[in-house]
Amino acid sequence: MKRIPSWITYTVLRLLVFAVPLVILLLVGLVWWLAVIAAALIGLCLSYIFLSRPRNAVSSDLYAVRHRDKPATSEDDDVEDAAIEDAAAEPRDRGDQKA
Repeated sequence: MKRIPSWITYTVLRLLVFAVPLVILLLVGLVWWLAVIAAALIGLCLSYIFLSRPRNAVSSDLYAVRHRDKPATSEDDDVEDAAIEDAAAEPRDRGDQKA
């Protein structure tokens, strides 16, 4: 079974940390725009306190991707590179020259 990427886990948790207080504040009867601002501040504080482990996992994954020893290439990249090299190696025909 595949492991869920850490950025998905962190994103879902951040959305929940925002959505749950928002729903509670709206059910209490707070004005919607004030509830959104309060839920954003509550979510920011809670995620800073309780989501440090998922946040560190996301930052570690990003660091690992940005600092690879060998850049990841796909088959498509190799085909494009070969086509560019072939085009550069072929002499160009000039239509303006007379034979």
